[in-house]
Amino acid sequence: MKRCLLVLCVVLSTLMFLSLKTKYTKIKSEGDEIKIALKKINDGRPHYYRIDLSEKEIKFFVLMSDDGIVRVAFDACDVCYPEGRGYRQDGDFMICNNCGQSFHETKINIIKGGCNPAPVDRIFDKQFVYVSIDSLQQGAVYF
Repeated sequence: MKRCLLVLCVVLSTLMFLSLKTKYTKIKSEGDEIKIALKKINDGRPHYYRIDLSEKEIKFFVLMSDDGIVRVAFDACDVCYPEGRGYRQDGDFMICNNCGQSFHETKINIIKGGCNPAPVDRIFDKQFVYVSIDSLQQGAVYF
């Protein structure tokens, strides 16, 4: 019985570890920017990405909020970034996985500092969201 329980714990731990590793989709730049099709992110859920820049892996999420605005933020904040735990979604809110504070999706890219998701400058049109590599490199301090 103890052996089965131990095997079960190892299997569950491995699955949890693998699910954390696959949360982020690796993305590459197109010149001096990244470009993501809106049709890939227009479901109201955060889509997590990672990009290797300056020998660091920068993690961020992209979310189209209910008001039709594309939000982009680092998966980190000014306060809790040392813990490396990022955010999860609960309804219309992004929740810090470290301290549990919640932030309404429509405030991402508007309110900065504290435990708010650290904003990333972006522009978007009817087909794509564009983020400059310079904007992403500014987040290297969080990772």
